[in-house]
Amino acid sequence: MTDAITLQQRLDQTKETPLFYKVFGLIAGGMILDAGDVYMASAVNANLTGTNFATLNQGSMFLSAGFLGLFVGSIMAGIIGDFYGRKRAYQFNLLLFGIFTLIGGLAPNIIFLTAVRFIAACGLGAEIVTGYALINEFAPVKTRGRWCGATAIIANLGALIALLLATLLIPRFTWRAMFVLFGILALILWVLRRHFPESPRWLIAKGRNDAAETIIQRLEINGAYQNTEFFTPKSPKEVSVHKQQKRNLLVAIMTVSAVLVAQYTFTSWMPTLLIKKGVNVVHSLTFSTTMMFGAPFGALIGATLVDWVGRKKIIVTTFSLTAGLGLWYSHQTTNIGVLVNGFLLTTCFYVLMAVAVGTYTSELFTTQFRFRGAGIANGVAKLLTVVTPYLAAWAISQTNVNMIFYFIAGLTLAAAVVVGCFGPETKQSIIE
Repeated sequence: MTDAITLQQRLDQTKETPLFYKVFGLIAGGMILDAGDVYMASAVNANLTGTNFATLNQGSMFLSAGFLGLFVGSIMAGIIGDFYGRKRAYQFNLLLFGIFTLIGGLAPNIIFLTAVRFIAACGLGAEIVTGYALINEFAPVKTRGRWCGATAIIANLGALIALLLATLLIPRFTWRAMFVLFGILALILWVLRRHFPESPRWLIAKGRNDAAETIIQRLEINGAYQNTEFFTPKSPKEVSVHKQQKRNLLVAIMTVSAVLVAQYTFTSWMPTLLIKKGVNVVHSLTFSTTMMFGAPFGALIGATLVDWVGRKKIIVTTFSLTAGLGLWYSHQTTNIGVLVNGFLLTTCFYVLMAVAVGTYTSELFTTQFRFRGAGIANGVAKLLTVVTPYLAAWAISQTNVNMIFYFIAGLTLAAAVVVGCFGPETKQSIIE
């Protein structure tokens, strides 16, 4: 036990080293693939229906299969990562995605493509869970939030890269080129990650101290942060570890679900919502693109503030701002008002992506439950994103377009209350 505590303390204080930078780079590469794949699928679906390879209903099934696969992959990654090791989960998910995405590029019909898309998405669904959790376990405690936030910033580049590639490749080589390209990139990254180190925190939790010692020595070659004060996350009241983990799981589910559902609903329906507000189609696309510049800006704000201000303060404040901006958006009648409000709303979403999803969620759990906790939270959120478009479509057609903004405001305000009342502060705290 003494050896394990000593190893944990040494790991907490390590400075950034070449091994850490290698880990960060490999994780960031996978996160770019993860973010880009969602937009790749949307672009591919438009070409599938446009070339009559699939009907509109079949195209919807293709997209739904992807979201369902993301849910299954999130849960699967949690189980494999906690019981059989982070490295095994991390490599297995990427291999699964790479092989079946490559096969998808050769699909003879939409039924076959939908089936392999589901399997590939199972692999990719694990990437966001394993990526953020791993950077959380390898990063120095003093700068952990900054590195998790930096991962979120890089991940957001995936969307822009995927849209650019789709614009260049699909008109010339059809949708198959995107599947082949993403499959090859995933397999190249899988080869590069063959020697990815196992998480020393997981090794310590499993009693494999000698193996953890070897990795920690490589993480210590640049010395340690001195005079650093670490904290143990405090519960609102003294509770057992088991009850605390159950409470933290509910906090994580509410937090991740509120961020992803609100962000996905707004960005996916943004052009439609703008048109409903009287902005013409051409301008709505321009407005949507302009608003999306808030994404990297928001992620940068989150990464900059997370280790300075603290996770809980940023999350509660940003959720509250999002609720207020959602209500304010519903009352905008001018183009400039819509544009400014939409930019600020998008900025808030991506502050939350960097701080709440990228940093806070993994910190809520002990090492033995971290992958399962993050996997369940992300899995539930992805299931909700499958249902949300149907509810949004109903609200727009049957009630009022402003119902979307009332929904976003209510959801994010509820999340602010949950985190504020039940969520622990994890700024520079040790993770067990």
